[in-house]
This record gives sequence, C-alpha cells and structure tokens, in this order.
Amino acid sequence: MNPFDGPGSPRAGEAEDGADSRGPWTRFSAWLECVCVVTFDLELGQAIEVLFPVVCVQKTSICYLSFPDSYSGCLGDTQFSFRLRQSVGRRASRSRDDVYNREAPVTLETSHFFGYVYFRQVKDVSVKRGYFQKSLVLVSRLPYTHLFHSLLQIIAPEFFEKLEPCLEAVCNEIDQWPSPEPGLTVNLPVMGVVLQVRIPSKSDKPGGSPVRQTAKEVRVVLSHCLHHSSQLLMLKCFQSVLVHLQMLWELTLLGEPLVVMAPSPTVSSETVLALIGSISPLKFCCDFRPYFTIHDSEFREYTTRTQAPPSVVLGVTNPFFIKTFQNWPHIVRLAEVRMAGDLPKQVKVKKLSKLKTLDTKPGIYTAYKTFLHKDKILIKRLLKGIQRKRPSEAQSAILRRHLLELTQSFIIPLERYMASLMPLQRSVTPWKTPPQIRPFSQDEFMATLEHAGPQLTSLLKGDWMGLYRKFFRSPNFDGWYRHRHKEMTQKLESLHLEVICDAVSPGTPVPSQKQSAN
Repeated sequence: MNPFDGPGSPRAGEAEDGADSRGPWTRFSAWLECVCVVTFDLELGQAIEVLFPVVCVQKTSICYLSFPDSYSGCLGDTQFSFRLRQSVGRRASRSRDDVYNREAPVTLETSHFFGYVYFRQVKDVSVKRGYFQKSLVLVSRLPYTHLFHSLLQIIAPEFFEKLEPCLEAVCNEIDQWPSPEPGLTVNLPVMGVVLQVRIPSKSDKPGGSPVRQTAKEVRVVLSHCLHHSSQLLMLKCFQSVLVHLQMLWELTLLGEPLVVMAPSPTVSSETVLALIGSISPLKFCCDFRPYFTIHDSEFREYTTRTQAPPSVVLGVTNPFFIKTFQNWPHIVRLAEVRMAGDLPKQVKVKKLSKLKTLDTKPGIYTAYKTFLHKDKILIKRLLKGIQRKRPSEAQSAILRRHLLELTQSFIIPLERYMASLMPLQRSVTPWKTPPQIRPFSQDEFMATLEHAGPQLTSLLKGDWMGLYRKFFRSPNFDGWYRHRHKEMTQKLESLHLEVICDAVSPGTPVPSQKQSAN
C-alpha cells in the first residue's frame, strides 16, 4: 500500500481550515506539494510513474513540463524549473500561510506551483528506444529555486540507482523537517547530508550569500528575491546580452510581454528567473513561465492573435514558437554562448520583421527604445572581468549590485512620495474613524522628481520621467501600490487601536458630547 494514500496523506491530515499542524505529513506539505517521477512510455509518451502523495495537480502539464523537448537534445543529467497554475478547487492551509506571509519578503503563491526538475537521459540497450529517460520532480508553492535544486542534486542520483524505496525514505525525512519560518535558520537532514537554510525575512537586506559546503553539510542561504540560483548565475544568463542589459531591465520593470527562446530548458528557466530577479526588491507582479511548451494548458491563451499579448515572460525551447510568437513585441533569441576571442559574442537588436524562419539567428527582436542610457562603465568592467578570468561569483555579485541599486534608485522616490500620503499621527484620535490615506497623484509625484528624483542616487542619465509614466500603466506598479496601500491602512488601524486603548485606560478623561462632536 502506498504510504501517502488514504487518511494519512498530507491533505487528508489537515483540518477543515488547514490549521491542524499535528496531522500526519503536515510538515512535508509545508515544504512540498508532491514528488513526481515522470517517465517515457512507448504507448503513452510522458507519463507519471510515481506521485507522492496522490494530490490534485495538473498531471498532464507536469508530464510535458518535466521533459526537455526533442529539439534540446539533452543527454546526461539536466536541471531546470517550471511554473504552472494550480488545479481548481485546491485548498491551502490558510492559517499556516498567514503566519508565513506576515514575515516573508514574498508571499506564498496562491494560484501557481513551482516545479523543480532533475532529468536524466542516458543510453540503455535494455530499453526499446535505446535510452533511459526519467525525471524526478519536486512540486512546491515555495520559490526556493536554489534550495530545491540543491536537494535534487543529493537525492536524484541515488534515486535513479535505487528507485522508489529511496524516494519513500526521503519523503519520510522531509516530513520531519521544521516549518519554513521567515528569519529562522533551520537544519534539514536528508540522506546523510544536512542542508542548513536561512529562510528569507522582510527584515533582511536585499542580496544573498554564496553557498558553502563541507563533507556532510551544505549551507544554502536563500536570497531576498528567492530565485537565488539564477542570481548566482546571473552573469552566465546575461553574458551574451550584456550590452543590452538596460533594455532587458526596463522591459521587465514595465511588465512587457517577453519571450526568451533558448537552446535548452536549463538556459530558458535560468534566464527567465534572472530577468524576474533583476528588478528585486520590487516584486514582479506579472505572470512568468521559466519553461513553457506547446502542450501547456495556457498555450492558446498566450498565442492568440485576436488580442494583444498578455504581460508575461515565457521561456521556450521549441523553434515552432518563432512562428507562433511573431505578433509579440519583444523576443530574445539565445544560443549556446560563443566566444569571440576572450569575450562572449554579443547579440544585436534586430527588427521584428526579421523573425521569420526556424533558423533565426540569436538576437533581441524588438522596436523598443530604452528610456535610460546604457551604463558603459559597468559593461566594460564586466567584459574586462571575463577577459581576466574573474570568478563568476564575483562577476555576478557586481551585476546584482548594479541592478539592485538601479531598482532602488527608481523605487525610493515612489516610497518617499507614498509615505507623504500617510495622515499625521496626531490626526488619529479615539473619537473619530481613522483618517483616509491621500490618493496617489501621478502629476504631484512627477513634480517631486526635480528635487527628490533618482538622480540623487543614480548616475544614469535619460528620460526617467518617461519611464515612470510608462511604469504607472504596468501591472508591477499596480501590485506595488496595492501592497503599500494595504500596509499603510493596517498601520493606521493599528495606531487607531492604540489611541483608543490609551483613551479608555484608567484616569483618562472622557470628552463631553459637545467636545466629541467637535
């Protein structure tokens, strides 16, 4: 009998509102939704061979997203990530989510799952097709890319040797892990190795630390933006488009429809996640798919020509998409990085009309004109670092710092203006309803930029005001504003409760009816 079936499953062990933390497999479900093994069946194609526990997930989508398409030609071991919509009717543990979301820099996904894949394809004469093809997949609502890929590197090689019994033991170990509480450093034992993980908190400074490993312990420090593996590999993802980094940052900031066509799911998913992380600590509020296939349930929705492309970043590998996405405004076509002497060959910006054939050359196909000028000093520094064989971690740290400072320079004026909309504390009284937060006026904000704009913290020149105007029409601004407005409303309500408590404490005079009316 499958130990994850029946009343002892993670979902069955939760109470009606998901608050029972004592049910079996509850700790497992705090980290993972399920573990899948996807194999290739000669009659069925990709098929789920093992599902721990048996939960309501989009099995067909997971099957297709867990294998590289035939154009990638991935031999050996391959790791990549995907993101898919949750099944309708699934209920999360609300109380546990609330505890996590109060302190986490990014709240838990309520509508999507992340999938972390370890795919193996090797020659095997005992198999009819001549190849052993299997994927081990971890499905979770936690966007801890680096953690779960590190975990897969430990368990997948062992699993491919010993198969299901090994996987069952791993799941039992995960069920003993402490819950992921923001701000805490937890030890996660698995297969004789201890993963030491610090869970990101709102109080953390943006940016991450490198991984340090000893014989029996792997220290995994998750960054503020969570998609940490792509942050460590940021230079690797962007090295062929370094001269166009400013453009890619702006396109991501503005939530523009963007397709990344890559030679493999690894390059696809790492590049998409690096793009999303490039605007950290600002939350990317649009949809994004690190690896997307023609079998995805949203394929028709994203490829229809009867309406404008949605605000989404898609990572694809199938050349078929070149024809399908010809109406999209921004397409990045990547290839395996080629070196021009000691330097990676830089792709060029090309007209969308050139994107017609399946053998389209690498490049950025767009008519977009950047608002800000390129940082030529940064580009020269990074290219010189490649020539001098500077460690990739150091190169990525330089790039991350630049993007972080650029995003903060853009966000600080918005934060400063938003704070000015908050009513003064002395206007909060116990005898009246809390005062209202003043509405956000775009014109009023733009007027503040002359003396308190990004020029105070950034040396980059360009049309900052034009960039702000376009940002105001993006989902990222809407998401940022709603989040900040909610925080300020909660702060006002908290202040109001405090003054009420002070007013009704013993010895506090209660105003007369006439005073209250005033």
